[in-house]
Amino acid sequence: MTKPLLKQSHGPEFTRILSVGAARGDLIVPNDDLVGPIDSSDEWIQQRTGIITRTRASRDINAVDLATDAAREAIERSGIAPALIDLVIVATISNIQQTPSIAAVVADSVGANPAAAYDMNAACAGYAYAVAQADALIRSGAAHYALVIGAEKLSDVVDPTDRSISFLLGDGAGAVVIGPSEFPGISSTIWGSDGSKAGAVAMNHTLTEFRLGESEWPTLRQEGQTVFRWAVWDMAKVAKQALDAAGITSDDLAAFIPHQANMRIIDEFAKQLKLPASVVIARDIATTGNTSAASIPLATHRLLEENPELSGGLALQIGFGAGLVFGAQVVVLP
Repeated sequence: MTKPLLKQSHGPEFTRILSVGAARGDLIVPNDDLVGPIDSSDEWIQQRTGIITRTRASRDINAVDLATDAAREAIERSGIAPALIDLVIVATISNIQQTPSIAAVVADSVGANPAAAYDMNAACAGYAYAVAQADALIRSGAAHYALVIGAEKLSDVVDPTDRSISFLLGDGAGAVVIGPSEFPGISSTIWGSDGSKAGAVAMNHTLTEFRLGESEWPTLRQEGQTVFRWAVWDMAKVAKQALDAAGITSDDLAAFIPHQANMRIIDEFAKQLKLPASVVIARDIATTGNTSAASIPLATHRLLEENPELSGGLALQIGFGAGLVFGAQVVVLP
C-alpha cells in the first residue's frame, strides 16, 4: 500500500519591509531629572552614553499601548488591509503579564484576528530575531503578511539609584509590516547567543524571590565594561558576517542602524566597520534612550523621517544585549 504524501507549504521567494511605525513614551526625561539618586551629572551621562534626554511613558501607559500605536501607523503606511496580516510577533521583555501575550492583544486591536500571534524574548536583539522569523515564515508559506513589533516600557524595571543602567533606559515601540517582494529585501540573519555571559545584563532578582518577600522588586542591572567590550569587539565581527551573508560590502550601505545601546558603542562600531562617510548612522539614543527591542525600529523610523531619500537603500541592522544574544541582517529600507 502506497503511503500518502503530505503537503508542505511554499511561499514567495523574497520578502521585504513595507513600512515602519513608531510610538515613543509621552514624557521627555532630561538627565538632570535622574542624576540625584545616582550622585552623577548631566555632563557625566552625556560623556558616557551620548544621551541628552530619554522618552518614558506615564504610569497608565503600558508596553501593549505603545505597541498598538506603532502597529497602527505601520499598517496604515503599508497600505495592507489589517485582515490580510496573519502573523504578529512582538519582541519584548516588559509585558506586565505572563499571559496573554502583547501580540494577541495587538492583533485584535488592529483588526488582524485571527492572526497567529506570540511574544518573544531576545531582549535587545529581539527585533532582529523577529524579522528573521517573519521572513522565514512568509517564505515558507506559513504566513502571508507579518506585523513585527519591538515594544518596551523599561521604566517599570528601573531602580533610580542604580548607576549601571537605569539612566540609559527609555520607553517606546517600533513596528514594521513585512510581506512578499519581487526582489530580495531581507538578507540571511546572523544570530546566536552566549549564555556563559548571561549575568552581564540581567534582572537582579526573580519574581519568586519578590513574591516570598526575599527581595525588592526585580530591576535590570548590567556589568558595563563587560557589555561594552563584548558589544564593540564581538558584535563588530557579527556585523561583518552579516554583510558577507548579504553579499555586499560596507560601501553598498545607505544606512547603519545598530541597537541604540550607547553612543560610544555606536561610534566604535562605525570605526570597526570602516563605514564610508556616505553611510548615515542612526543615533536615536540621544533623545530616546536605550529601548531594548524597540530601539532598531524606532531608530529606523526617525532615520527615514529625517532622511526620506534613504528609502530603497540598504541598511545593516544589528541587535545585541541581555542573554547575551545577538542578531544582524541587511534590509532594504521601506
